[in-house]
Amino acid sequence: MGQKTNPIGLRLGIIKGWDSNWYGGKSFEAKLVEDDKIRKYLAARLSKASISKITIERTLKLVTVTIHTARPGIIIGKGGQEVDKIKEELKKHTGKEVQINISEIKRPELDATLVARNVASQIEGRISFRRAIKTSIASTMRVGAEGIKVMISGRVGGAEMARSEMYKEGRIPLHTLRADIDYALAEAHTTYGRIGIKVWICKGEIYGKPELVPTATKSENKGGPKHPQNPRRRK
Repeated sequence: MGQKTNPIGLRLGIIKGWDSNWYGGKSFEAKLVEDDKIRKYLAARLSKASISKITIERTLKLVTVTIHTARPGIIIGKGGQEVDKIKEELKKHTGKEVQINISEIKRPELDATLVARNVASQIEGRISFRRAIKTSIASTMRVGAEGIKVMISGRVGGAEMARSEMYKEGRIPLHTLRADIDYALAEAHTTYGRIGIKVWICKGEIYGKPELVPTATKSENKGGPKHPQNPRRRK
């Protein structure tokens, strides 16, 4: 299999769900473009709010946007004024009724997106990349992760030739589908070029989600292939 499959995409429908939950029908393309616009707008508008991901659900007339953030206070504002402003701005962009929910991330050290952005921001602030990565790995393992892997690529440390370096602690079973692995990619924009940071975090193993994993009953399997009986087995 190699190491090239996105760990989140590989586990969709098994232990992980989708970030956009709606039925497209004939207007699938328009809704997909609209989702992308919403995400890009919120990422630019709330760049300092430590946003991990944005999930979008749609009904016939309502668009529900859930923002997963480590700093909910920045988004909410005083008395919820900031949320109301964002809601009105999204209404103008989409022309539909918008509802905004805010989900707080209580442990940002276990979120791959926030860890990757934290390392990128430190590198942009001219901190040594080794120091930034090792402190992030230590804080993630301290919080209770089973494993973390960080890969950095580009003109690391301002070197003439680009290279890749990887730092790992604990276990990251990428081929185990029940392993809850979070993955993210961030970029640090430095004076000597762009540096990519990839982060994998293993949070443990999930043994089946009833809403995602359909359980086949005996009646459904009647038409399937029958296994030959073991002649040594006693009746």
